[in-house]
Amino acid sequence: MGLFSAILGNAGTVSKEDLLKDFGKLLIEGEDIELGFKLIRDTFIFTSKRFILVDKQGLTGSKTEYKSINYKSISRFSIETAGTFDLDAELKIWISGEAQPSIRKQFNKSVNVYDVQNVLAFHVLK
Repeated sequence: MGLFSAILGNAGTVSKEDLLKDFGKLLIEGEDIELGFKLIRDTFIFTSKRFILVDKQGLTGSKTEYKSINYKSISRFSIETAGTFDLDAELKIWISGEAQPSIRKQFNKSVNVYDVQNVLAFHVLK
């Protein structure tokens, strides 16, 4: 992911190996990382069991919130692909009972948003 994309708030793909090294301690037995993205200091991870948001807080980023969302709690989601003049794609996720999307993330063009949609659809539509 380029610095310019990070400054704009766009997410880029992170390798499974890097995610396992940094966040493997969050996984339970039998849980595998399927896809992950980094957005400046924050990371979001799609596993075989849940969606994990890693939110680095404060100026130093030493305080971290790990938010775990069961796929069954996701009531709907949308992806918006990047256009010719629009440089980013957007993911929106609604948690059950909420009128507005709880999660909004933007991706740069290096991310295949159809891969994101495929992982979400696979788990949410089970």
